Amino acid sequence: MGLLGWALTFFIIALVAALFGFTGISAAAAGIAKILFFVFLVIFLVLLVAGLFAGRAP
Repeated sequence: MGLLGWALTFFIIALVAALFGFTGISAAAAGIAKILFFVFLVIFLVLLVAGLFAGRAP
């Protein structure tokens, strides 16, 4: 499972925990999901730029 999958998993955990009123657990899971999402976004952008430069071989 990729990083986006982990972010989605923690987001779902945060939603379920919020429904049951576990604010500490839901806040922690939402924080982890947010961090993983931004890590995934940075990796995607780095690989996108690397792919664009690698595609310009003579």
